[in-house]
Amino acid sequence: MLTVGDKFPSFDLTSVPGGPEGLKGEFVQISDKSDAGKWKVVFFWPKDFTFVCPTEIVAFGKMSKDFADRDAVVYGVSIDSEFVHLNWRLHHADLKDLPIPMLADIKRELTEGTGVMAKDAGVALRATFIVDPHGVIRHVSVNDLSVGRNPQEILRILDGLQSDELCPCNWKKGEDFIKV
Repeated sequence: MLTVGDKFPSFDLTSVPGGPEGLKGEFVQISDKSDAGKWKVVFFWPKDFTFVCPTEIVAFGKMSKDFADRDAVVYGVSIDSEFVHLNWRLHHADLKDLPIPMLADIKRELTEGTGVMAKDAGVALRATFIVDPHGVIRHVSVNDLSVGRNPQEILRILDGLQSDELCPCNWKKGEDFIKV
């Protein structure tokens, strides 16, 4: 699995765009070159039409403005196709207003390239990467398939990384840094 300091892999994936555009059935390409100069939060979920996954996707979506306020974009990725993503958005009430794109890694290239494939299940683990504007991984976390993650913690970590300071345990934006 890739880790902190590694370069995030190149990718070019067909995606269901976020917002109302995502309900029209028109797909877009999103690549590692998209949103150049921005921080990227890339999170993987195992597969569409499951139970834990929409809770996480909706939570990341609800915080998309908070990430955008920090010059970061959020990309959600699974091994499902863009057609499955679209169908899920159209038929799951909580996903209809999703403001973030759903990237289709049908060939599993990004999932395998990051090393987050659950070997026995053949799907992505619940992995989250924070990638800086230079394409370098600055944070990675991985949960087992049965446990959802906390997007607020990802935002807190992004705040700490962007501060370029020493941040103590449970530090939150606006609090004091560690002075050496």
